Amino acid sequence: MNRDMLSRRLSRKGYQVLIAVDGSQGVTMTVLDKPDLVLMDMSLPVLDGWEATRQLKANPQTNAIPVIALTAHAMSGDREKALEAGCDEYDTKPIELSRLLEKIEVLLAKVA
Repeated sequence: MNRDMLSRRLSRKGYQVLIAVDGSQGVTMTVLDKPDLVLMDMSLPVLDGWEATRQLKANPQTNAIPVIALTAHAMSGDREKALEAGCDEYDTKPIELSRLLEKIEVLLAKVA
């Protein structure tokens, strides 16, 4: 499932979706828009998802926003690496929508 398809499916479930084209734009958008949750592709251009997450978690304006790491490169230790970078949850591609929605709902319930 690509980014646009995921965006459409999340929108149909009632979520408002903002899309960044790279990690730097994602950090800027998160600071400005203060979303309830971030789905972070770890393989973003310009600034990868690992560093973008570290920046968000180091910023007092955004450090409480939950981040779910999304990666197609599910290597041994990546889950731990994502959590160390500050991600609150981890999921692998291809994305299984029901599994991702469950993780989103659990994290949103914690910050509500």
